[in-house]
Order: sequence, then structure tokens, then C-alpha cells
Amino acid sequence: MHQLTKNLKESEIENSPFGAYYIDHGKGVYPVNAGGEALKLTAINVMGDPIADLVEDLAAEQKARVVYDNILTVSDDPDVNDVIKFLRQREIVHFQRFGEALDRLQQKRCMTNSDR
Repeated sequence: MHQLTKNLKESEIENSPFGAYYIDHGKGVYPVNAGGEALKLTAINVMGDPIADLVEDLAAEQKARVVYDNILTVSDDPDVNDVIKFLRQREIVHFQRFGEALDRLQQKRCMTNSDR
């Protein structure tokens, strides 16, 4: 947010789609989606079952990656794109690590169930 707004003049802020956001939050980062809807904690899905929770985590990482892909299709700012590419790659790595954890957990459950 700082990189995108640090050189903006007040008139540029007031006459942009960023104006309403700025009135409420200044140049600070406030977690909202592209439609301006604030993050709700109900968006965090936890079942208390490690397999179900890891599958939810995998889905969340893929959804975030798609958002970054979409941003890259509409952005022509190299500085923004570099940050988005970094964040996109991070989502990919998170997805891989969650997948590895899920595989290990499922293998462990299979071994435990075969002992019964």
C-alpha cells in the first residue's frame, strides 16, 4: 500500500476510487476484498479435524493464487507485478507444504488403522 500511495497528492486521492478507502483508513492496510468488503473471521474455516482443515488450507492457497493470477492479467505496473509474483509464488509453496503435511497425516492414519 505504501509503495502505491507514497507519492500521491491529496487531489489524486480524492478523485480516485481510492478516495473512499483513504477517508476510512488513510494509507494503512485494511483487509478488504476487491469489492471493498471487510475480512470476516467467519471466512476462516476450521473443523478440528486435521485432514479437513488441511484440505481447506489447500483450497485457500489455490484461491489466493487465482486472485494473484487475475491481478497480473490487469496490471501493467512492473513494481506491482514483482510483488504480486512474489506473493503468488509464496501461495504455491504453501500449497505444496500443506499437501506434504496432508500426505504424511494420511499415511500415518493408514498405518494406525492397519494396526487395529
